[in-house]
Amino acid sequence: MSSALSLSRNTLQILTSNRLQHPSHVCMRRLMLSHFTRRFIHSTRSSSSLIINIPFPRQPYLHRTFRNHSTTYPYVITSRRFMSIFPKIITKVVKLPVYVGGGLAAAGSYVAYKLEEANSFTWDKWNQLKDYSTNMRDKLNGYFGSDGSGVPPSENSSGSSDSNGTVPTATLLASLVDDEEDKEKKSDDDEDEDEDDYLDSVDTTQDEMLNLTKQMIEIRSIVSKVDSTSANLTLPSIVVIGSQSSGKSSVLESIVGKEFLPKGSNMVTRRPIELTLVNTPGNSEITADFPTLRTYNLTDFKEVKRILMELNMAVPSTEAVSEEPIQLTIKASTVPDLSLVDLPGYIQVEAADQPMELKSKIRLLCDKYLNEPNIILAISAADVDLANSSALRAAKLADPQGLRTIGVITKLDLVTPVLARNILNNKKYPLKMGYVGVITKTGPNGASLSQHSSLGSGMSHLFGNKDRTSTALSTREEVSPEQLEARQFEKSYFKENRKTFQNCQVTTKKLREKLIKILEISMSNALEPTSTVIQQELDDTSYLFKVEFNDRQLTPKSYLLNNIDILKLSIKEFQEKFNRNELKSILKADLDQKVLDFLATRYWKDENFIELSNNNRFIKNDDEILYWHKKLDLASSSLTKIGIGRLSTMLVTNSILKELGNVLECTQLKNHDLIKELVLNTAVNVLNTKYYSTADQVENCVKPFKYEIDLEDRDWNIAREHSINLIKEELRQCNQRYETIKNVIGNKKLQHVMHYLEQDTTQKETLGMSKMLLERGAEASFLDKRSKVLSFRLKLLKNNCRSKDNKDFCPEVFLNAVSEKLTSTAVLFLNVELLSDFFYNFPIELDNRLNVLTSEQIEMFAKEDPKISRHIELQKRKELLELALAKIDSILVFKRSYKSINK
Repeated sequence: MSSALSLSRNTLQILTSNRLQHPSHVCMRRLMLSHFTRRFIHSTRSSSSLIINIPFPRQPYLHRTFRNHSTTYPYVITSRRFMSIFPKIITKVVKLPVYVGGGLAAAGSYVAYKLEEANSFTWDKWNQLKDYSTNMRDKLNGYFGSDGSGVPPSENSSGSSDSNGTVPTATLLASLVDDEEDKEKKSDDDEDEDEDDYLDSVDTTQDEMLNLTKQMIEIRSIVSKVDSTSANLTLPSIVVIGSQSSGKSSVLESIVGKEFLPKGSNMVTRRPIELTLVNTPGNSEITADFPTLRTYNLTDFKEVKRILMELNMAVPSTEAVSEEPIQLTIKASTVPDLSLVDLPGYIQVEAADQPMELKSKIRLLCDKYLNEPNIILAISAADVDLANSSALRAAKLADPQGLRTIGVITKLDLVTPVLARNILNNKKYPLKMGYVGVITKTGPNGASLSQHSSLGSGMSHLFGNKDRTSTALSTREEVSPEQLEARQFEKSYFKENRKTFQNCQVTTKKLREKLIKILEISMSNALEPTSTVIQQELDDTSYLFKVEFNDRQLTPKSYLLNNIDILKLSIKEFQEKFNRNELKSILKADLDQKVLDFLATRYWKDENFIELSNNNRFIKNDDEILYWHKKLDLASSSLTKIGIGRLSTMLVTNSILKELGNVLECTQLKNHDLIKELVLNTAVNVLNTKYYSTADQVENCVKPFKYEIDLEDRDWNIAREHSINLIKEELRQCNQRYETIKNVIGNKKLQHVMHYLEQDTTQKETLGMSKMLLERGAEASFLDKRSKVLSFRLKLLKNNCRSKDNKDFCPEVFLNAVSEKLTSTAVLFLNVELLSDFFYNFPIELDNRLNVLTSEQIEMFAKEDPKISRHIELQKRKELLELALAKIDSILVFKRSYKSINK
């Protein structure tokens, strides 16, 4: 009844609303309201005395509207018809909430079912995520610690008194990791299979250690490039020390799996070897790099051993040891990520051929590397009392509390297992990181490698582990047979004495894992102080770079290319100046000298020619005319047959190289001998490609002048003017040289010497005159005669040699005309064949040679200039510091994010 009442009220509100304002709508609404009210009151009278007051709006125009539209309005209905339809409407309206409610109930049930299903799925995933995060947190606790210091809160409070907390953290975490590994080993049902995995599987340390060690080793290499001598700007390394014959080299080789360190009866390790091991997953072979020698990807470790031997033996025997380190990087899938330093072994007594201060030198060198924050790997032999261990003694001095020292006991098979256990668990010489026992060489009763290989292969095929067998075989190919045999012997020895060494840390595998984790933690804790030091260094370097070079970026390659561009522009200017006229003047000057030489040897020394010049007239005798004619033909033939092709090509080539050298001296390349040599060699090679062909072509072109030379009056006049100038210049030089000798000796004394030489041509008696004085007197006599001849010839050229008909008596003019013909012809082909080809091909060939230069050669070239070297070094230092700081910050961000998650 309440639902019906509510529905009726809603219906009445709709019907009584004022929205229907049209007169026809109002009439219909009025009829519906009146009918509905009567039925509703009648139906509810029996059940209740409900009184409903329905407000009807006043419509003053109602009757008028009906009166006007009573006959035409289509919506007027009778009350009987309305009464039959209205109950059905009421019934449907009443049932509508029921339908709606049922639909909503069904939808709600379906939604509830889906929500419950989603909730269950979400909780399952959340539990999985919690388990994964818990495992990751437990694992990362071994690296950073819950408080970020690398030590769990429960142990950090009772930690050591170390100032920086780095080494105690590494000690505690190493012991925690050891306990966990012991538990895992005890719960493992098949320990033999794990040991076989150590022999046959690749190193997967990078997966377990989140690849942090590799990143920090990269940071350490970057920092060492910045400043390898700084004690603050560094990250920890593992320093390996031990006396000679303690097995130090064998321990390192067992970690690598290859024999590569030099060995000998005499001391062969004379320089520190900075050994960086890089794990490269998927790499099928072990490679070695010597960065300082720029030697990479060596696969023959005999060659590596030879190089190390040569580098060590390069140290003079008088010095015995050197502080300059040898950098060696070994990459393989079987090595862990480690940074090791192999130092010279301690000695007790100097040999006869060794300096007396060798013992102290080795101690000082080792002490330099044993300082914090480095980890000390003190190696001692089991057959030597630890009280006499030089390694432990040195470690005790550098690390009195034994917080950052790991003891390694080698040759355990040489003592009884009980004695070996007592050495490893000794309390007399305690080390916080403990002792690890290893066997690095095969004993006399060691197992055979071939037996082990065949047994392992048979068992693998028996149980169907074919993939594992193939992996093992590929790994064995990377490790030397000696190392595999030593590993097998070590495994067999500790397996036989498992109960004896139950509470000890043994095997090389254990040592590898311990070194990895301790180095990881030590490096991680050293990141923040190192980051602070690097930031300070970066600020200082940035300031210097701003002040000195205004932050101008410069690389060796950009510096080289910029100078080469300047050189090319200078060569372009040189090409414009070195035109045909310049080429002609160079060749003409040399031929003029040849003409003067021919005149001096064939004419000016001839007495008849001197008489001819003195008479200042031409001879009309036929014999004399024939004589001078043949003499001129001989001189002309000699001039044309001097090899003008080779001579002119050589002159032009030398001139180009000389001018190119002058161009280089006007650029910044003058300070770089390497590039100057490269540029000049390139020019020589380009010129040589056309040298012989050009010389032959020039020689062929001047060949007609060897038989006949036709001269015109114009050619004769030009040659005559040039000859007069040439004789004048020769006369001036003769007089100048004569005056110089006269000023040095004195006029009277010179005249006396010249008079003496004219009378006594044999010079048997010197009359107290020195040999040099006589030589100067002879030279003055010659210059005096030559000056007289030149003066007579100059007058003759000016007065009588005006026509080419007198060429027999004017050899100076004729030979000069011949040389002019030769010069013009040679220049024409030299310009086309040699110069054009050179200026076109030289820049191309220079670019080709520059492109094959390595980055090291380009850097070496740039650093020849001290100012440029300073610029490049400062910029490189700034870039390396920025790179190291960015890498450190990335690791620190991960560390801080882990701390926030852990909290």
